[in-house]
Amino acid sequence: MVLPFDPHELDPDAYGETTATLSTDHESAIERVREVCADAGFGVPVEFSPSELLNEKVGADRDPYYVLGACNPAMADRALDATDGRIGGLFPCNMVIHEVAPGKQEVYHVSIMKIARLLGMPTDDEAMNQIVDDTGEMVDAVFTELAAGE
Repeated sequence: MVLPFDPHELDPDAYGETTATLSTDHESAIERVREVCADAGFGVPVEFSPSELLNEKVGADRDPYYVLGACNPAMADRALDATDGRIGGLFPCNMVIHEVAPGKQEVYHVSIMKIARLLGMPTDDEAMNQIVDDTGEMVDAVFTELAAGE
């Protein structure tokens, strides 16, 4: 499959790539991200540890890596309408907490709303642009709060 654009030439802002580094242990970072997401209006209906799964199942010896599947139901409902339900294939909005060194955790996020727009999923561009703006403000609040805690 050939993409209609070169992904290496995309500005990370085009797909909402955001990171923060927390100086704490892995479990504390997970709790901090969960709390900050809740404060910004995100629930966390899904969470799991790919590193634990892979270490157990295939002996991967991965450093701690955890995914919080954040969701704001009102935004998800709007996004489903704006994409004729197709965005569900990208749900939920993930916050990844990855231990990059002992006592250093990277929090990583990409905007599924921006990715859906890049992929041409919206059937209502105006509604989707507003959703991108609204969810962007919420994610910005999360990362601003994470940075303030450092």
